[in-house]
Amino acid sequence: MDINLKINPAEHLAVVGLNGAGKTTLVKLICGLIDPTAGTVLYDGTDVRAYNRTAYYRLFSAVFQQFSILPATIEEIAGESAPGQVDPEAAGNCLLQAGLWDKIQELPNGIKSTYSRVIQDDGIEFSGGELQKLLLARALYKNAPVMVLDEPTAALDPISESRLYETYHKVMENHSTVFISHRLASTRFCSRILLMDDGRIAEEGTHEQLLSQKGKYYELFETQAKYYREHPAGKEAEE
Repeated sequence: MDINLKINPAEHLAVVGLNGAGKTTLVKLICGLIDPTAGTVLYDGTDVRAYNRTAYYRLFSAVFQQFSILPATIEEIAGESAPGQVDPEAAGNCLLQAGLWDKIQELPNGIKSTYSRVIQDDGIEFSGGELQKLLLARALYKNAPVMVLDEPTAALDPISESRLYETYHKVMENHSTVFISHRLASTRFCSRILLMDDGRIAEEGTHEQLLSQKGKYYELFETQAKYYREHPAGKEAEE
């Protein structure tokens, strides 16, 4: 990769591009999951390899496409801790912020309800969108200064994805956040958008600026917009 990037405090940054453009590799470098073979990744001016790696990981809350949720109570999942070690009030507040609290209140045992029927026959099952909100609540509970969202909504339809990203944007106002998506319209609210291409930043700017340049971002956006104009969600559902 050939990238020179600075992420500012509390900035909401979007990284978009086609599959294989280098988006996930960039996330892994930022989070310290892999080390660069050349150059450096700095946090507050210090090479991340100089930090205790476990301590460095605590700086990040991440929601990825692939995830694992154990069959525990909703409270334990949100707090990502063993029974008795979760602050119920904080967990409830995070579920509220994530937009899942109304659903939780409808459950027989509320926040104490068990997720999944793998172990218990009366376990609670969630839809794809509800699972993403649960993962967001878990990330919020950690309250790390940097949030990374690596296409966590790839399985959702464009409208559901857009609504969920709007929720992310609102509840993470004071966090540095990196949104990664292959759907360009979903991250238009971000203050800065990077278009990745072949391991480099091909274009950079706001959604409006990139559209006005009539470059690769514009071409990709129009291609996606054309598809959804020709295949509206309602029509796809009927087919």
